Amino acid sequence: MSAALSHVDDSGKARMVDVSAKPKVRRTARASGRVSLAPATVALIRENSIAKGDVLATARIAGITAAKRTAELIPLCHNISIDAVSVDLELQAEGVAVSATAVCTDKTGIEMEALTAVSVAALTVYDMCKAVDKSMVISDIRLDEKSKESLG
Repeated sequence: MSAALSHVDDSGKARMVDVSAKPKVRRTARASGRVSLAPATVALIRENSIAKGDVLATARIAGITAAKRTAELIPLCHNISIDAVSVDLELQAEGVAVSATAVCTDKTGIEMEALTAVSVAALTVYDMCKAVDKSMVISDIRLDEKSKESLG
C-alpha cells in the first residue's frame, strides 16, 4: 500500500501505527467549529432560558469529557496522556463559535482530542437546543493549529 497511508499495512488492512520508538514531546493542538442558530435561540441561550439548562457550560464540560475519551471513540487513535484541555464557546449573533485547545506530553498527536472536544461541544449545543430550533447547522469543524516542542 501507499506509504502516505500510515494506518494501512502492506496488505491493505487497517492498523494502529507503532509509536513505541518515538520520543515524548510536548504537543499542542487548537481546533474550532460553529453552530449556526436562529436569533431567537441565541436570545434564549443568552437569557439562560433553554429548558435543558445552561447550554454553554454544559457544552464546555461535554467537550472536555469527550477529549479525554477520544481513543475510545476513534478506533485507531492512540490512548495518550492529556495534560490539559480547554473548550471555549462564544455566543454570537448568528450562533455559537466553539474552540478547543489540547496539550499532551506524549509520543503522538493531540489533534484528534481537540477536534473531538469541538465536535462534542457543538453536538451538545445542538442537543440542548433542538426542541426550539430546527434550523441549526454544525459546520466548519477544523484543525486550526498543531505544534510540538522537544523536551530536551
